[in-house]
Order: sequence, then C-alpha cells, then structure tokens
Amino acid sequence: MRRFWMVAGALGALTGAGVAIGAPNKPVPYWASISQDEARMRVGPSLDYPSNWVYRRRDLPVKVVQVLGLWRKVEDPDGAQGWMHVRLLSDTPTAIVKADVAPMHESASDGAASLYRAERGVVGRLSDCSRQWCAFDVKGRRGYVKASDLWGATDK
Repeated sequence: MRRFWMVAGALGALTGAGVAIGAPNKPVPYWASISQDEARMRVGPSLDYPSNWVYRRRDLPVKVVQVLGLWRKVEDPDGAQGWMHVRLLSDTPTAIVKADVAPMHESASDGAASLYRAERGVVGRLSDCSRQWCAFDVKGRRGYVKASDLWGATDK
C-alpha cells in the first residue's frame, strides 16, 4: 500500500510539473514566429499526428490561438491552422508583406525617401511599431513600412 502512495505521489508531482512547464506566459491569441529553417505543422498536438504543412521559412509570423502543454495551435498568414511544438517557435516579432508592394521609407512618413520596395510575401523582423508605421528589417535592409501593409505582430 505504501508503494502505491509513493507512485501516486510521484505521478502527481510529474503531472503538476508538466502543466507548469507547458503554461504560456501570455494570454492567447499572441504572436510568434517560426524559429527553424524547417517546421512541421501537424493535424494534432503530438508527433503521432501527421504533418499537414512543412514550412521552410524561418521568421514567418504565426498567430498562436491555443496552448496545450508544449504544443501551440497556430494560424499562418493564409489562415491555415495546425499544431507546432513550442521549440519550433520564437517570440521574435516578425511580419509578412500583404500589400502587392510595400515601400520601405527612410523614416515613418509618406513624404520620406523610399529606400526599398518589398513585394507581397516578403518576411522581415519588426523592431518598433508606432503611429501606423513599423521599422522593418529584411536581411539587413531596413526601412519603415505602413503597418496596414503587413500581417504579423502589428494586427490586433
């Protein structure tokens, strides 16, 4: 009988630890980005489920819509939803250009010089979003883009 209670106590401690480890630090939905060069989105929250998408795009923004242990149900820029392991995700704020062309300006103003033109589908990192503009970095090319031209950490 004593052995039963020791095993039951150990299982209870492990179960409690698993819940604490997998608990999110922020309420859903929240923004994340893919942290690996290849990441699989699965039909369910386990490696036992088949992949429905394979992403080969580090920094692609995703919206986390549900949390289950170490798994996150995410939505991609096209609206596809599925599950990813937390190790495949990062808190790095990123966005993808949703406009046909998004001018990258020297400063956060329509009148500022245009440095680059980012086409639909270009992914970059965000460092500051205020007053409807975001500082956008695409592999070292930096400029300011209208937040309305992006999908990612700027959307509500």
